[in-house]
Amino acid sequence: MADDPIALFSFTDYSLLEKPNWIGLDNFRDLFRDRFFYNSLKVTFLYVLTSVPLRLAAALFIAMLLAKNIRGMSFYRTLVYLPSLIGGSLAVAVLWRNIFGVDGFVNAVAGWFGIAPKNWIGLPETALGTLVLLSVWQFGSAMIIFLAGLKQIPKELYEASSVDGANKFRQFFHVTLPMLSPVMLFNLVMGVIGSFQMFTSAFIITEGGPINSTEVYALYLYDKAFANLEMGYASALAWILLVIVALATTINFVASKYWVFYETEGGGGR
Repeated sequence: MADDPIALFSFTDYSLLEKPNWIGLDNFRDLFRDRFFYNSLKVTFLYVLTSVPLRLAAALFIAMLLAKNIRGMSFYRTLVYLPSLIGGSLAVAVLWRNIFGVDGFVNAVAGWFGIAPKNWIGLPETALGTLVLLSVWQFGSAMIIFLAGLKQIPKELYEASSVDGANKFRQFFHVTLPMLSPVMLFNLVMGVIGSFQMFTSAFIITEGGPINSTEVYALYLYDKAFANLEMGYASALAWILLVIVALATTINFVASKYWVFYETEGGGGR
């Protein structure tokens, strides 16, 4: 078994310290009886379903603000993008843990308004929310792509809609969003893929706690592989993650024909 492809490790009992022992589908059978596996799936899906829409909304909102032609806009764009340059680093994760700690900045600000301090990271009902906020704060990459998309929308469309009596609100929903829909699809797909693989924030900030409330899938996989040395089991987990991400991506592309507008096709779904 030592010379077998890495892809076959999911069918073995392998601890890194000994030669792999072929056990067939036992890892997958054990996996679907593992309550911690289901918990990691639940936490991960909750994280994806909250962080991705909020991050896209924040990115689009900031992109629209930065699309205006005012003096010094290049400086503002650089300033807004900076968090995304350092957002995935260990230092930022440690900083975030301190900000939301009992003696952190968030509680200090809350104290100004007479609100009692709260252990945001230590409570199951709020710990995952701190990770979601960190993800939303790292909107820079999606924002840059939205900004490029906004620059490509012909001004004539806004002028024509204005002549027809459309206000800013209607222009946003009938001009901006349809024209940005291909860009939005790209950001959505990339955001979903990245969120399913989220690891550093959960590992550094909460370590999967409290009570496994932030033990996302990648962190659970890491624990099985390197803490418990169950490399075969971790390989099976990795294959399941691959299937989930592939299915999510396929669903996004299939559903896109109903809402993504391609100018050359005359509209979404056609």
